[in-house]
Amino acid sequence: MTENVRLAPGDAAPDFSLPTADGGTLHLSDLRGKKVVLYAYPAAMTPGCTTQACDFRDSLASLTAKGYAVVGISPDAPAKLAKFVERDAITFPLVSDQDKAVLTSYGAFGEKKNYGKVVQGVIRSTFVIDEKGQIEHAFYNVKATGHVAKLRRDLKLD
Repeated sequence: MTENVRLAPGDAAPDFSLPTADGGTLHLSDLRGKKVVLYAYPAAMTPGCTTQACDFRDSLASLTAKGYAVVGISPDAPAKLAKFVERDAITFPLVSDQDKAVLTSYGAFGEKKNYGKVVQGVIRSTFVIDEKGQIEHAFYNVKATGHVAKLRRDLKLD
């Protein structure tokens, strides 16, 4: 299995401009001055990804109160993301990385094990980016269930 690129604290967060579920474009650089939680997930409207998105949605007010913006990124098309937002009342931006270039630059796309087989896919990951655009934390291979609660503990928000 080939080792994927991995970001570490202190690395510059790769900048991006990606289409959003609402038809706009989100530029990571536009969020400078805020802390950003960027989380990568495999596919909208699947059970694990729905659980994770709803956990972020339900924690959004407390994250925002501590200065964090939340952004979800997946290879889904904007139209699918729009359905996800509508179906599950997602209240933070979801961005589409259909060519997976941004996911790859974050080390969140590549070889992974799935049911014992090596496959190419999205590696469920979360990145905490500081106000200057530097990686503060990079969490790879996170679990969909319970991850937001663990993240809140790791960031000492609870």
